Amino acid sequence: MSFKSKMAKLTDIRENKIPGSYQMIGDIMLLKLGKIHDAQKIKLADTVLKEFPYVKTVCEIKGVGGEFREPVAKKLAGNGTETIHKENGILYRIDVSHLMFSKGNLNERKRLIEEIRQGETIVDMFAGIGYFSLGVAKFSNAKNVIAIEKNTKAYNALIENIQLNKLHNISAILGDCRIAAKSMPNSADRVIMGYFPQTENFLPAAIFMLKPKGTINFHNTYNKRELWKKPIQDVEEICKRMECSFKIANKKKVKSYAPNVWHVVMDLEIVKK
Repeated sequence: MSFKSKMAKLTDIRENKIPGSYQMIGDIMLLKLGKIHDAQKIKLADTVLKEFPYVKTVCEIKGVGGEFREPVAKKLAGNGTETIHKENGILYRIDVSHLMFSKGNLNERKRLIEEIRQGETIVDMFAGIGYFSLGVAKFSNAKNVIAIEKNTKAYNALIENIQLNKLHNISAILGDCRIAAKSMPNSADRVIMGYFPQTENFLPAAIFMLKPKGTINFHNTYNKRELWKKPIQDVEEICKRMECSFKIANKKKVKSYAPNVWHVVMDLEIVKK
């Protein structure tokens, strides 16, 4: 029996008003609910807790917004909104009412680890709670990882997660990555740019931090009509301004971001003049 069917039977809420899927972050279930009133939402959440012992909290997620892509989430039933989520051998402590976690990036996080060469110095310009940085520090051949995060809540979680995973080859910086870049010229073998949209605005700072030769993992969002002409054009214009050349070692769609909009990544091999 599907989740929709089971919940409809147990709650007497019409099946077409119950979401067909949900997201689990640690022991917290996140549901997108828009078609039922508040009393039904509470009833559904209480029923989930009774029927699924591994769920400790049920939250309604209404979206993500703002510069820091903070979730709009509300607890419906259960304990609290903080949990420890385990993915690919990494532990992430996260408060889902303040910070987002995208499971859709799992394959990209795993792929990145495999791409890193022995002894690389990595700079993660938008580290968040350590989505990319923690796995790179723990499982790749990187020498050291520098994780930069502007959001104080995410930065504090990042510090906790470094300690939680007992990592010693990663350091964290609180602040704007463009400002932090000024003190790190020619220092990175690889720069991770896992932020979007309008990631191209930060590309000059990423190039500035690269050694004379290096790699940038450039994430951004583009309308499907723009692929791949617009992303390549964005990179060409900035590389011309920064007096460097580039080659695309890899480009791929990561996941659908919105109707007709794709989250994409390009691995850029940069050579500075």
